[in-house]
Order: sequence, then structure tokens, then C-alpha cells
Amino acid sequence: MPDVFGALANPVRRQLLEALRDGPQPAGALAGRFALSRPAVSEHLAVLRQANLVREEPRGRHRYYHLAAEPLVEIQDWLHPFERYWRARLTALKQFAEVDLEEQ
Repeated sequence: MPDVFGALANPVRRQLLEALRDGPQPAGALAGRFALSRPAVSEHLAVLRQANLVREEPRGRHRYYHLAAEPLVEIQDWLHPFERYWRARLTALKQFAEVDLEEQ
């Protein structure tokens, strides 16, 4: 089973996924976004590929990367109960702040 959480743990890999939200990009363009060597960015892309978060498409001498968001649905499902937890906490904080403002 792919380690989606492990792949997302690294900020460079999250930034790569964000860059791919608007559509496929060649590896060189992705590497140009970072102060890392191309081989380092290629390693990050390989981790994302192994986690099935991106797919690679060869086009001539270039490799284009596409976002594959399906594994993120599993994460969203896992995070959903926590979203309710934080929503309740933020609502309580808002109510507290509003009462404090009314008293001033």
C-alpha cells in the first residue's frame, strides 16, 4: 500500500502537488521552482509517484507530471472527524470573543 501520509509529510512534495493543481507540468519547470538540484526534485517526484499522487507522462525527451488526486480522498475521509472537532472549537472561540467584545 502506498504511503500517502509519508509522501505528504515533506513540504517540498506538498509544494509540488500544489504546483500541479493547475495542470500537468514538465519536470524541468517543476524543478525550477525550488532551490534544489534537479536530481533532488526528481527524488521527491519519485516518492509522489510511488504514493500514486502523481503520474508521469513521457513526451519526447521530457517527462510531464500530472496530479492524481484520488489518494487524497482517503486522507479527506480520515480527516473529516477532526474537521468537526476543530469546527466546534473554533465556534466556541468565536462565541467567547464576541461576548468579550460586547462587555467592553
